[in-house]
Amino acid sequence: MQYLFVRIVKARGLPPNESAYVKVRTSNHFVRSKPAVNRPGEPTDSPEWNQVFALGHNRTDSAASGATLEISAWDASSESFLGGVCFDLSEVPVRDPPDSPLAPQWYRLEGSAADQNSGRVSGDIQLSVWIGTQVDEAFPEAWSSEAPHVAHTRSKVYQSPKLWYLRVTVLEAQDLHIAPNLPPLTAPEVRVKAQLGFQSARTRRGSMNNHSGSFHWHEDMIFVAGEPLEDCLMLMVEDRTSKEPMVLGHAMIPVSSIEQRIDERFVPSKWHALEGEGGGGGGGGPYCGRISLRLCLEGGYHVLEEAAHVCSDFRPTAKQLWKPPIGVLELGILGARGLLPMKAKNGGKGSTDAYCVAKYGKKWVRTRTITDSFDPRWHEQYTWQVYDPCTVLTVGVFDNWRMFSDVSDDRPDTRIGKIRIRVSTLESNKVYTNSYPLLVLLPSGLKKMGEIEVAVRFACPSLLPDVCSAYGQPLLPRMHYIRPLGVAQQDALRGAATKMVAAWLARAEPPLGPEVVRYMLDADSHSWSMRKSKANWYRIVGVLAWAVGLAKWLDNIRRWRNPVTTVLVHILYLVLVWYPDLVVPTAFLYVVMIGVWYYRFRPKIPAGMDIRLSQAETVDPDELDEEFDTIPSSRRPEVIRARYDRLRILAVRVQTILGDFAAQGERIQALVSWRDPRATKLFITICLVITIVLYVVPAKMVAVALGFYYLRHPMFRDTMPTATLSFFRRLPSLSDRLI
Repeated sequence: MQYLFVRIVKARGLPPNESAYVKVRTSNHFVRSKPAVNRPGEPTDSPEWNQVFALGHNRTDSAASGATLEISAWDASSESFLGGVCFDLSEVPVRDPPDSPLAPQWYRLEGSAADQNSGRVSGDIQLSVWIGTQVDEAFPEAWSSEAPHVAHTRSKVYQSPKLWYLRVTVLEAQDLHIAPNLPPLTAPEVRVKAQLGFQSARTRRGSMNNHSGSFHWHEDMIFVAGEPLEDCLMLMVEDRTSKEPMVLGHAMIPVSSIEQRIDERFVPSKWHALEGEGGGGGGGGPYCGRISLRLCLEGGYHVLEEAAHVCSDFRPTAKQLWKPPIGVLELGILGARGLLPMKAKNGGKGSTDAYCVAKYGKKWVRTRTITDSFDPRWHEQYTWQVYDPCTVLTVGVFDNWRMFSDVSDDRPDTRIGKIRIRVSTLESNKVYTNSYPLLVLLPSGLKKMGEIEVAVRFACPSLLPDVCSAYGQPLLPRMHYIRPLGVAQQDALRGAATKMVAAWLARAEPPLGPEVVRYMLDADSHSWSMRKSKANWYRIVGVLAWAVGLAKWLDNIRRWRNPVTTVLVHILYLVLVWYPDLVVPTAFLYVVMIGVWYYRFRPKIPAGMDIRLSQAETVDPDELDEEFDTIPSSRRPEVIRARYDRLRILAVRVQTILGDFAAQGERIQALVSWRDPRATKLFITICLVITIVLYVVPAKMVAVALGFYYLRHPMFRDTMPTATLSFFRRLPSLSDRLI
């Protein structure tokens, strides 16, 4: 898209005025600059603006109609004309990057003959005019005719804060002032509480050494710390023996003073003095004991702020451990079509002010906002360095509410929809241009909000060794496997990291709202949903479908549904039995043939959101209402009781399936456990007979006999269950011993 760029720098020699401003007028646009600024020590007739305007431009129409650009200076107090300059748009130069920026030039301010003779018009103005596109480096800071609310609608690039895991190991505490009036044979319950910002954790009960009176814990607590590491870690030793906990002492430790490490090397512990009430952490309070801590900032971990299945980056915090990039991901956000009205303006007229947010790795990008358009066109391009191909790019579309002054500050931007593109599904150096539906799940059901059109390319050498070797490397950094974190602990740390990223981006200008960040990071992906449970169940069924299909195919073979196929299987089986060295190569050749066959059905474009896979087409309204319910629930007691009963019915089915699985395993154990003496005797006798037969008869003959017996014709087959299956079902399990 072409724009007419006008850069107003400053003026000199203007007539006396109080506050000068500049008007820019074309046949389609009229804009007004901000008030001028006079630098200290500079003459008052030399104001400065340093402002850029980007006006939508159609070069063909302008050249045909002889359109002009008028730039004039005015006095804000009296609205008197101070002079102007006129340009023929057909003569304005076109700038294509990487051309250097156009240097501003001085132009003489002109007016009518009467104005110049009277001295009301004089002076010069420094400006530059050119035609460019949104790729121009001046575009992000320019006032755009399609997005006049500059504070909230510029294209911006954001960076997530650098996050660290702070490991706090509480070892020992000494010289604590324990209350002397404890009941007999009562050990004090002393715990340590650590707090970093909004995060807090508490140790278990400490073990007391009766000889020295010290307490021992040897317990780890992990927090998320974000640069610039301005917070302080607060530790409080609490006596929770009585109902009312009593603080025995506290210590304040600046996070910036804590040692950083990038591997598993040993970090020595240090003693920290505990202060009583009235101490601010600087040594002003009374001495209340001391505590031994081992503190370190872990740079060898990757701090997860996204859901693991849609993560866009797996690099550790420490930059020294980063590997070189393997390629570049290029994204072109072209536009959207058919967006639904998101707000009402000007007496109830529907309107949408859409902008896009894309996130990959630590880099966030935000397009400009196209005001009052259901078919916005952005045509903006962004790039990211790719360090791991098995990552996901997320692109979301939102409706801008914060750009309006009459809307309260706490009104969040409304989500329109998002798409995800996995980088590993993109072929190297191929441009994919496609439209994806924007889908949002609302309490009323699934709703299509429109479509977004994007172009994406993964630029890298096709057979680069680093790209191929990445598939054989661990997904997470080394420290995740040497000292792994628990699942529940990772979920808690991920929630803290998401909150810190949202707070960081909310302080930017223009701000990226917390609701936008949480939606892009999938912060609510671990909430309970009956719909997601059904979707996961059908995913498991789909994974096992190949095994079910193979079993059906074998059943058709052994039932002689197609005699020709069954005879061919007999021949193939004989060849494999007689030449067992061909079994493994044949299996791998079969896998290769399957892969080649499915090449015809490979996806031609990266897949978007799948409605059918998400079970969002025919979701029950009550289940959807439960999915959007808060924790704790805000629904009526009778609704909660009905949902609890439904959950119990579902749990009974799961309980029954788990019991059946356990029973089958216990029957296998019962073969040799002598719980059923007769069954164990029979099993051992049969095993002895099989052993003798296998010693006497060649293995190939046994394999041929078993295979032909399994594939025998139905006329030689009994419809009743086999003796082996009946014997197994009669084995005892532990189900009869359950209370």
